[in-house]
Amino acid sequence: MANCTQKSMLSWEQLEALAPPEPNRSEGPANSQARLRPFSRPLAEIRVVLYRDHHAWCPYCQKVWLWLEEQQVPYQIKKVSMFCYGEKEAWFRNLVPSGMLPALSIDGQMITESDVILLALERSFGVLGGVNGRSIQDPEVLALRELERDLFRAWCSWLCYPGQEAEGERLFDAQMQRMATALEQGAGPFFFNDFSSADLAFVPYVERMNSSLLYYKGYELRKRWPSIDRWFTGLEQRSTYCGTRSDHHTHSHDLPPQMGGCYSNGSAAAKYWAARIDAGSWQELSDAGPPPPGANPATEALMRVIKHRSTLLATTAGLSDTALRAALTKLISGEPCQPPPNSELGLRNLRDRISVPRDMGIHAARLLRAALEETAGLSGSRLPAALPRRHRRDQDPTPFLVQNPC
Repeated sequence: MANCTQKSMLSWEQLEALAPPEPNRSEGPANSQARLRPFSRPLAEIRVVLYRDHHAWCPYCQKVWLWLEEQQVPYQIKKVSMFCYGEKEAWFRNLVPSGMLPALSIDGQMITESDVILLALERSFGVLGGVNGRSIQDPEVLALRELERDLFRAWCSWLCYPGQEAEGERLFDAQMQRMATALEQGAGPFFFNDFSSADLAFVPYVERMNSSLLYYKGYELRKRWPSIDRWFTGLEQRSTYCGTRSDHHTHSHDLPPQMGGCYSNGSAAAKYWAARIDAGSWQELSDAGPPPPGANPATEALMRVIKHRSTLLATTAGLSDTALRAALTKLISGEPCQPPPNSELGLRNLRDRISVPRDMGIHAARLLRAALEETAGLSGSRLPAALPRRHRRDQDPTPFLVQNPC
């Protein structure tokens, strides 16, 4: 297929005409952009304020966020910076001197630590799943929560300490076998009859295990463990989970500063998957499931870029207006579009900093990363500097908050 020319490249006016309007974030499916979630109830009924991080990187925030979405407890969201990408806001330090996330207030009473928060939510609003649900203090749930902690420790030992490859994988597999065996006791994909507090405990870190071990170890978790693959498939059918989950690229690069380092085993499989994830290729990556019925991921990505385009152009090193339009033309039309010379670094800098679900959903992000990479490839083969691993101050949210407060 011939490349589009400068003449056939879509203008901003044409792109804006193709972008859908910004949806109502307060109602509808779970999403990262919302500041208010009343679930069609009067604002006077909102008793809960959730304090979570801007980028939706915090696993403990995800657990509380998902609980609120599942139970449809009306709540307000206030976003705070994580230390790995920015300084904690002074107003939050005044409320929570430790700076700990998540934090949550119920009727003005501030609570920290995710398990303490979940217990307080249960006492105020009932058990997740209603009369058929399981309390986080149910003995069977407590036993599974202990298993989740054992699994977490095995993952950390393998991922975060170099030179532990064979023993690290053996110990991790042993804990994964325990999780798989527990899941196989039920008829459905979850630990009990339906999604429960037991599943909630596993969601944040097993999601991160799936991504990080593929990238750093070449370990195909869902392929190795069919019952855990079914568990993920069950999660992907829940709009609540789909609105809070991240993707392989985001987790592979947000975890190192949070975990104190993530180490590759240097295997051919790890190099293969890392290259695919970094370049934006999305085929065969088992972290998505199908898009929701009626969804158009390409126009979702277009909408989000247009909303923040002035900030993106001002803050993304080497990114030009014309190169960005070329990538968006590719995204929408499917036709490769020649960018200006020497555009590849700016396009790849943007590609590397798309974050799910902070910026957009997983399917939209994949299509946008692929369009940016294909357009960059038409300009040249140069790669930008590797993403920092000791911190992610390159992801400072401040410019976006000043210009685009959503």
